[in-house]
Amino acid sequence: MNLDLTWRLLKGGGRRGMLGTWLTLGAVAVSTALLLFAVTANFAFEARGERGAWRNPVAAAQGQQAVAMAGSRLDYVRDREIVIVDLAALGPSTSVPSVPPVPSLPPGLPRFPAPGEAFFSPALAELAEELPAGQLAARFPAMTGVLGDEALVHPEELVAVVGHRPDAPVMTAPRGADAAPVRVSGLAGEPSMDSQGYRVLALIGSILMVVPLLVFGGAAARLTVARRDQRLAALRLIGATPGQVVGMTVAEAVIVAFAGVLAGTVAYALALPLLTRIRMGGGPWFAADLWPDLPVLGATIVAVPLLVGLSAVAGLRRVVVSPLGVAKRETPPAMRFLRVLVLLAVLAVFPLLSRESGIAIVAVAIGLAFLSVNLVGPWVVGIIGRITARGARGPARLLAGRRLVDDPRSAWRTVSGVAMTGFVAGFLALLSPGAFAGDAVPGQLRVVVAEGSPSAVADRARDLLGKAGVRATVKHSEDVVAVTVADRDDPAALDRGRTVLTGLVPGRTLTTGADDDRMGTQLLADVGVGTVVVLSVSFLVAIASAGITAASSILDRRQTYGLLRLAGTPLTVLDRARRTETLVPLTVMGGGSIVVGAFCATPFLFGAPNANGLVMLLVCVALGFGGVLGAGALSRPLLRSVTTDPAPRPD
Repeated sequence: MNLDLTWRLLKGGGRRGMLGTWLTLGAVAVSTALLLFAVTANFAFEARGERGAWRNPVAAAQGQQAVAMAGSRLDYVRDREIVIVDLAALGPSTSVPSVPPVPSLPPGLPRFPAPGEAFFSPALAELAEELPAGQLAARFPAMTGVLGDEALVHPEELVAVVGHRPDAPVMTAPRGADAAPVRVSGLAGEPSMDSQGYRVLALIGSILMVVPLLVFGGAAARLTVARRDQRLAALRLIGATPGQVVGMTVAEAVIVAFAGVLAGTVAYALALPLLTRIRMGGGPWFAADLWPDLPVLGATIVAVPLLVGLSAVAGLRRVVVSPLGVAKRETPPAMRFLRVLVLLAVLAVFPLLSRESGIAIVAVAIGLAFLSVNLVGPWVVGIIGRITARGARGPARLLAGRRLVDDPRSAWRTVSGVAMTGFVAGFLALLSPGAFAGDAVPGQLRVVVAEGSPSAVADRARDLLGKAGVRATVKHSEDVVAVTVADRDDPAALDRGRTVLTGLVPGRTLTTGADDDRMGTQLLADVGVGTVVVLSVSFLVAIASAGITAASSILDRRQTYGLLRLAGTPLTVLDRARRTETLVPLTVMGGGSIVVGAFCATPFLFGAPNANGLVMLLVCVALGFGGVLGAGALSRPLLRSVTTDPAPRPD
């Protein structure tokens, strides 16, 4: 019976009543699509780390029989990194009697590479065909086959798997900082430290995105809340029980939210090809990495409607306890100062944190700070309303102030998205790293000579370069040989020099200063990309929140607007009051949330904030204000429509 009545009320709300339902559905759809992206990003980085783990094999423990030797090193071509994995199968061990061991297969290979065989990733195979052999292909044996995707971190990764004899110099020579070959019992390795670092950054970024999304999703249940309260209060006055009211509210919210979840999932699937083009960690993504697993998808489909239903029930206290108060439009009780104390208590924890704090502790602290800002927001909006009303010098400002006092929660929902974005911008602005300062010499290749005479290695380098016709200057110090090609600005000349000198020092590759700094510059670039992604999601939430809640607010107050028009209030005054009602709390809460975000970031600073972060912060402020103003302007025709005919509606 309740479900049937709920469906009838949902369909019978009239054209504008259905518009409110569509606004709620749209808000849930936006939240769902962005939530799937924020959550799935963590699993995507985890999948990358697991696919690359085989390149970091774990040495065989004492008593285990080693079946192979494995090691990895880096090479470079056209300013791109090549991962070279050296493998050598071992014969049966005499210390551990057993059946002759069979090496486990590396991922993506049909068989273990024999000495003199090389398997290339698709991107490396394509590049080797594109470039002259003297610039790339001549560094490796002839290509035997192509690696499968399960062996690659990302689709454009350059990887070569080369087979050797166990006693080959490349397998026995020391490699210094590179991963020296080790005797292994299998090729199941551990994710690299780099991949684990990216997972930590992804977790922090997800928290900065997920918490505003959950707040927005919960607020979606309270769109057109005034219309729903009046309708349910009328049902209570004619005899409906509190249980029936709660049941109808939950049913309505869950039906709309479930439809929104399905729409958001479809929207995310359609956006997936664009999301895979986001370059992080050196390249784009496999689509399978960014598509949520069945448990994640199922949890989202269940959790979002549940959150919306709980948020809808949380707003029913006035209806259940005092339906007559709702019908008489009594102002709800004022909120307590306890909300501010909660925020202050959470902020007091941050000076105790540091960069060495556990990631779980940092994640919880940031999440609590987010939620505390959302908790204190309506209380501050109410204070702002009182100040605005007392200092009003015109009707528009007076109307805005009185509205803020009457319903601060509704006003907060309009600006909460931008306020949350301000928190994110303030947090990331201080952490935005500056440029990486390196000492690269253009066109110069260097290699460390761990054993032997650097002068002999330098002489051999001159001989190899001379035979290949590569003009270059060779110098050496106590343990370094430096080769500077004549044409420093020609990448082809540099790559010819790399190829000619391949194997000059077994197990080591010649690198430029930029190559040595690549990890640092790549990390800084990825932090920049991650910052843009997080802020983009935050802005989408903010603008969607501002636009949807602005339209919903007009529908909630259409009778009030209509009566004001009948009383002679010009439409321009109503529109100016509505704009003031948004801009005043936006200015105060936006600035306050930026300060709170910056304060929360101070324990994790690596140095003084750089100009890039401050510029990013100013851009965020400008975009936030512009987005809210634009979203408010889009709802102006709706305001004109609801004030044209103020007659009561059937809903």
